[in-house]
Amino acid sequence: MINTLLAPELRELIKEKKYEDIANFCATVHPGLVAEFISALSPQEIGEILTHLPPSIRGEIFSHLAEEVQVEVVEVLGREDLGRLLSDMPPDDRVDLLKRFPEKKREAIIPAMAQAEREDLRRLIAYPEGSAGSVMTSDYATLTPDLTVNEAIAKLRREAPDKETIYYTYVIDDQQRLIGFVSLKDLILAPPEAKVNEIMHRDVIAVRASDDQEDVARKIQKYDLIAVPVIDNQNRLVGIITHDDALDIITQEQQEDVEKLMAITGSHEVGAYMRLTAWDHFKSRIPWILALALIGFISGYIVQSFEGLLLQVAILASFMPMLADTGGNAGSQSATLVIRALALKEISTRDALKVLIKEFKVAFLMALILAVIAYLRVQLFFDSSSNSSVPALKVGFAVALALALQVISSTLIGAFLPLIAASFKIDPAVVASPALTTIVDITGLLIFFSTAKFIIGL
Repeated sequence: MINTLLAPELRELIKEKKYEDIANFCATVHPGLVAEFISALSPQEIGEILTHLPPSIRGEIFSHLAEEVQVEVVEVLGREDLGRLLSDMPPDDRVDLLKRFPEKKREAIIPAMAQAEREDLRRLIAYPEGSAGSVMTSDYATLTPDLTVNEAIAKLRREAPDKETIYYTYVIDDQQRLIGFVSLKDLILAPPEAKVNEIMHRDVIAVRASDDQEDVARKIQKYDLIAVPVIDNQNRLVGIITHDDALDIITQEQQEDVEKLMAITGSHEVGAYMRLTAWDHFKSRIPWILALALIGFISGYIVQSFEGLLLQVAILASFMPMLADTGGNAGSQSATLVIRALALKEISTRDALKVLIKEFKVAFLMALILAVIAYLRVQLFFDSSSNSSVPALKVGFAVALALALQVISSTLIGAFLPLIAASFKIDPAVVASPALTTIVDITGLLIFFSTAKFIIGL
């Protein structure tokens, strides 16, 4: 976010080289708010401010800048200033930033950092995108089981300024394997001479570096964790994922699900709407729209095939929009609920039969109510003078039955599509919602005209 409120004052301070006043301001305001204020400045001005701030706040402020602003600042900084800035950033934020650059550019930037940060970065950046390893941080605190409580507290006091969190501290053996954890509360309340292995919790909730990031975020949410440790295949501690990272992951996944439900392709980045050009938006929206529009020609062919029926019973045409809308709404409700339940692991493909039975029951009840309403509507507003050859009773029954069948079929299709997609390891949101409207329109028209033709007898 950009806040222009203090932009003139900041520019004046930069012009007069009052860097101490700028540093005092940045030290007394939350880094996120400072980032909003300096985002209104040019990349050169932002870079000048950052290079004159103490390392303790410089990396935090830079991490709160929008990614596109970070990229612009990186482009204008000198090698030494860039190296110091990147080294001051939290490891996970540093990885996210460098992933935005092409590999060639990235390899040119990495040598600017200190050796320890370079090695840490190369290790973290090697994890596949979307895995727990790709979002974890290496800024965690550890203890050994033989330490006393006093020694553990003294160690944490020394290391705290450089760690993401010390409320959870992880206990490791001499092979770096995770064997337990203690909270800060545990240490404060324990006798000073007690050993860490006497007070530590051995039932650790941990995740693998290869686990899906969304599963990790859901686990943090489920167990109300401040952080979760990440281990490799040898049970060695390699990082932690904190609750704020979990919130970012869930936000990103929700953004992705919503855009996929609306048949939008692309990277699904949070906060990217204004940054993307109209051409980028066009490329992400047109594929499904074009494909479904072509498939939609089938609907037109169905209407054309029953043109004679429409000419003889013109009132049927007035119910086509209602039929399509009601079927689409019923199917969308069903698809949304099933997709969400699949995403939250409330159901799996093994529950397909139970889901379809439940959705059928719901659809049947809705169909009864809607059929009665449709029948009464025909009886009340039927123009017998223009439809003398067809009794209102038959037209009403045909419309009511067709609408009932449409609601039931649409609901079942809406539940069935996500389950089919999930069984083939395809994201249900990609297939279900974009295809649902077109399929429901086609099946709805077939049901409507076939039912009307059979009952009316034309």
